[in-house]
Amino acid sequence: MNVVMIFSPIEMASASILLLLVFAALAGLLSRAQSVLIGLFSVVATVASALASAAGALSVWNGTAERIILLLGLPDLPFHLRLDPLAGFFLTVIGLLSAAVSIYSAGYLKGFLGQRPVTRLVVFYCLFLAGMAMVVLADDALFFLISWEVMAAASYFLVMFEDERPETRKAAFVYLVIAHVGAIAILLSFGVMAGIATGFESFGGYTFDAMRQASFPLGWATAAFLLAFFGFAAKAGMVPLHVWLPDAHPAAPSNISALMSGVMLKTAVYGIIRVTFDLLREFPWWWGAIVLGLGIISALMGILYAMMEKDLKRLLAYSSVENIGIIITGLGLAMVFFSFKLSVLASLALTASLYHVMNHAMFKGLLFMGAGSVLHATHERNMEHMGGLIHRMPWTAALFLVGCISISALPPFNGFVSEWLTFQAFLLSPSLPSPLMKLFMPLGAALLALTAALAAATFVKAFGVTFLGHWRGEHSSSRIHEVDWLMRTGMLVTAVSCLCLGIFPATFIDWMDEIPLQLVGSRLSVSATASGWMWLTPVAQERASYSGIVVFAGSLLVYGIVYILLHVNPGKLHRGAIWDCGFQKLTNRMQYNATSFSMPFRRVFGFMVHVKEQVTLSPQTAHAAFPKRLHYTLRIRDRFWNWLYKPVADASFWIARKVGRLQQGRIQSYLIYSFVTIIVLLLLAAL
Repeated sequence: MNVVMIFSPIEMASASILLLLVFAALAGLLSRAQSVLIGLFSVVATVASALASAAGALSVWNGTAERIILLLGLPDLPFHLRLDPLAGFFLTVIGLLSAAVSIYSAGYLKGFLGQRPVTRLVVFYCLFLAGMAMVVLADDALFFLISWEVMAAASYFLVMFEDERPETRKAAFVYLVIAHVGAIAILLSFGVMAGIATGFESFGGYTFDAMRQASFPLGWATAAFLLAFFGFAAKAGMVPLHVWLPDAHPAAPSNISALMSGVMLKTAVYGIIRVTFDLLREFPWWWGAIVLGLGIISALMGILYAMMEKDLKRLLAYSSVENIGIIITGLGLAMVFFSFKLSVLASLALTASLYHVMNHAMFKGLLFMGAGSVLHATHERNMEHMGGLIHRMPWTAALFLVGCISISALPPFNGFVSEWLTFQAFLLSPSLPSPLMKLFMPLGAALLALTAALAAATFVKAFGVTFLGHWRGEHSSSRIHEVDWLMRTGMLVTAVSCLCLGIFPATFIDWMDEIPLQLVGSRLSVSATASGWMWLTPVAQERASYSGIVVFAGSLLVYGIVYILLHVNPGKLHRGAIWDCGFQKLTNRMQYNATSFSMPFRRVFGFMVHVKEQVTLSPQTAHAAFPKRLHYTLRIRDRFWNWLYKPVADASFWIARKVGRLQQGRIQSYLIYSFVTIIVLLLLAAL
């Protein structure tokens, strides 16, 4: 169905990018009026994000592709822009979350007034949004890589905003290194595909249209795919390329963390889909098996690391590794089904993956904004020093709870739908003709189920330790207060989105169904909406069905009945002091904290992470009956850092020290180096 408008979707998207770039260029003029700058920035970023989201949604609904050629860039290498349903879907995701976060930022950035100027953050925030939009619109390798670098550089400076902290500088440096290693791999992948497209004889193959029309030999196609997958996996934070993510996301301001986790990681998912299903188009089943296996490993390892954390923002960052793993698992399933010409099942798996892209953007953006609200009010990230915040911050607690339910894949919220669709794709894997894949699929489904259970436990811990119980902080909780209405509005937008995506999945699938049709050749809505908008039937009604609206209505009915029964006679409801084996004077030291909650999981899964526990005794003079005080310390390290990254870093420093000896500061030594170099070059020329 086509929607006729005065401005085409690609013109609306281009206007959105231009608005962000112009404001970034002019923001410095308001550097002396920080309050005015924050207010104007929030309005401009929100309007631009809403415009981009509307353009993307219309593009998906129309199901057509629009193109623009900009006579910029290098001579004879203009920039190509293309807005098709796949790009439109990711532009919608970027725009929706960016609009909510931009509203939230108007209140969040006020906390920096009087402490540090926010002009730099405003400039790079706008460049960051513009870079992500340009990435999904790019239709040639040159413009894609330029946009990718704009996005990466802007996010680097955003992570470095509070650069007086050594851990912030280290996190930003590690992020920049891994981002550029990934960018080199993406560049090489595009180089391979562009060269094959034109026989390595001209630069014409740099456009994606030329790559789409090319026929790639399996060897070259495999090289291009592996390079692209490695490069995009580094940006997505997949295991074992995830080490930058749990440091960079917590180091950044919380509104930036919401965008980096919610949408920046999805640009990497977009790149994988674009290269695999659109540019290469044909591939063997074992490509999908690699993607599927790495996705499951990322999901399981990510949630295990999250469970062990006591830093709220690091916990959320590690859970992003888990959710990216779930998304990649869906893509791997789609690739396997597509390679065996099972287009309906490929459509199901691809839809599940794309649905989780949208879901994760909404609930992870909500959770990071909630964590930012807690940090804004308490100036604390360590959950060990929190507790009881539901009494001081009821709005934040309620909205954060919505995010916890959603990310735990509990109905009727959105996380359940996408994970349920992924499980449906696993359950249909006996249709595969490969005995090896039939053996592997049940194991993958079991590990995904374990991941879902661990995710629920992790966010029971996150919400319970942070918002329930007694306050455990060193200072009084009397100064803690709820955040302002702008921050609450930003969180409320994403919370409502989580609910709507959970109770109206058939409508959402019907809107996005053009994407699997164009990429894998089959629609899902034919079966998914066969029973109407109330019911979701992935393949056939007799196999499985789900109604989010019925579950939601049933939940409200049960809650209403329980509430009435408890409150119809107020005299039946009594409140008393907390009782603990006859002892009622409970203190905040007698309750579970983040470390004690995760202890059973450390005992079971501790071999998968590096756990170091230590108990020491020290003198105590406060009470004669207790002359010694016990000190318990727990340190958890990522094994992948010690296995992969630390040896490389140590070797790099060793080589640098050796090479540094060449710099002796004596002109005689430098003349000898030059003379030897000339002799070597002459000998090589003679040969």
